[in-house]
Amino acid sequence: MTDARPVRPPRLRPGDRVAVVAPSGPIVAERLDRGLDVLRGWDLDPVAAPHVRGGHPSLGHLAASDEERARDLQEAWCDPSVKAVFAARGGYGAQRMVDLLDWDALRAAAPKPLIGFSDVTVLHEAFAVRAGVSTLHGPAVAGEVFLKDDATRDHLRRTLFAPETVRTLVSPSARPLVPGRARGLTLGGCLTMLATELGTPRARPGAAGGLLLLEDVGEPPYRIDRSLTQLLRAGWLDGVAGIVLGSWARCGPYDRVREVLVDRLAGLGVPVAEEFGFGHGDSALTLPLGIPAELDATAGTLTFDTPATC
Repeated sequence: MTDARPVRPPRLRPGDRVAVVAPSGPIVAERLDRGLDVLRGWDLDPVAAPHVRGGHPSLGHLAASDEERARDLQEAWCDPSVKAVFAARGGYGAQRMVDLLDWDALRAAAPKPLIGFSDVTVLHEAFAVRAGVSTLHGPAVAGEVFLKDDATRDHLRRTLFAPETVRTLVSPSARPLVPGRARGLTLGGCLTMLATELGTPRARPGAAGGLLLLEDVGEPPYRIDRSLTQLLRAGWLDGVAGIVLGSWARCGPYDRVREVLVDRLAGLGVPVAEEFGFGHGDSALTLPLGIPAELDATAGTLTFDTPATC
């Protein structure tokens, strides 16, 4: 990990035009409509990208063809009238389209908030490494948790409009897996996607010096073990400053998941906070990526040096 700090995007203001894209899996139309209504309720002007409601001609697990999904994201990011880009959902597919993006054009465009999680981890990593822009690990606007949970929506809204009010994140469920304090730039997201990024073109060489966020969904303990072991064997975790663990929804009994986390991470000798309340759980914090922060694993807090947006 380099010492360069990604550029923070501007905060949102009432009346801003924003785009909703589907870089990965297909959306449920009714959920998308409800999510767009939430954004309108925030006094935003949301526009669904052309292929959000489409579908892949043969692969039902994709929202549209790789080229169409890449084009939607590219056009939204490079459109100066669009002030933020929201992912409609995760699923799978970002890996298939990320190398189809014109990164010269994306770097030349003005930065703006990119919001999403799960499979969107691939895009968070790419925008950090290839474009030097900080992003937001936050809920998908057509996702069930965003639509049903007031706290999830409110935390994202404040991060976008009034980021100075959420510079210190406190999770009531957080506890120390390994106590202590650590400082670094935040990075990470979905464990499986980080492991599958290894060896790909322009992948981040490692998490050295960073505060690594990890969470996942639907991965039994042995597969969590496998992904963590892959990162360890590749040396990707060498020099990491600290680790913040989110939700492990549908990964089996948490005591079994925790045994794996202790076995694979405690030996790193760095502070580790568990159950920090982000990811695929029933209520999810929005965590800025690429922002310098201090983790207090003992107290269960993550304090950012600057607001997520400027």
